[in-house]
Amino acid sequence: MHRIFLSLSFCFLVFTAYAAKVDTVLTTSESMKKTIKAVVITPRVYNGEKALPVVYLLHGYSGNYADWVTKVPAIQELADNYQYIIVCPDGGFSSWYLDSPIDPQFKYETYIVKELIPFIDQKYKTVRSRNGRAITGLSMGGHGALYLAFRHQDLFGAAGSMSGGVDIRPFPANWDLSKRLGALSEHPESWEEHTVTNLLHLLMPDKLAIIIDCGTADFFYTVNEQLHKKMMDRNIEHDYITRPGAHNWEYWSNSIAYQLLFMHRFFLKKE
Repeated sequence: MHRIFLSLSFCFLVFTAYAAKVDTVLTTSESMKKTIKAVVITPRVYNGEKALPVVYLLHGYSGNYADWVTKVPAIQELADNYQYIIVCPDGGFSSWYLDSPIDPQFKYETYIVKELIPFIDQKYKTVRSRNGRAITGLSMGGHGALYLAFRHQDLFGAAGSMSGGVDIRPFPANWDLSKRLGALSEHPESWEEHTVTNLLHLLMPDKLAIIIDCGTADFFYTVNEQLHKKMMDRNIEHDYITRPGAHNWEYWSNSIAYQLLFMHRFFLKKE
């Protein structure tokens, strides 16, 4: 897809009350031997009878499961309007949503894929296939969403990233990455294997719907531009959005509207 330039900000309407229901659930991670919280937003139409699609929405570095619902509460209204479930799991302070090859206490790929998704599908009436499952996130969560979706196309049909760290290699001293992967100078293979931009070879033709968004003043802008160009060179279909903006909640509260609309349109095509 061609680059999309947006000059006008999308503004959420702020409501004093939402029809959607917000729950905090406790999930069990056997792989990490601990309990992990997640926010689950169910729309007004949810009654446990009709299966609904699910969007997994990931937080960024130093965030937690409550970030999205507290900082952008209007996602409740979008869940209600689009009639799907939104799940915001806790990805730890700096997990990067991967299974650390050096720290067995960090197995967040295993958690999302093998523990959280089955829990949600068992507890809620969901569309239990890739046609009804999408994932997106911001910053560390943007990396995590694409990383997980690229590696598990059997589980996810659509994936997005907002201000995502889609290439971690230029940042060897930042955001606890060396604690998850080891020092870049000592474990270069781990950094190569765990960065999104190196996983494009995994993508099957027409398999995964992808939307990527990053502001021009963001410190991740260059790596997002490079990923976009690499995908264009490989003729990998995707939506790419860029506009003035930095690495902050003002930008993400705007971006999420386009991400969730993209997921909604994907689900409609698969009905």
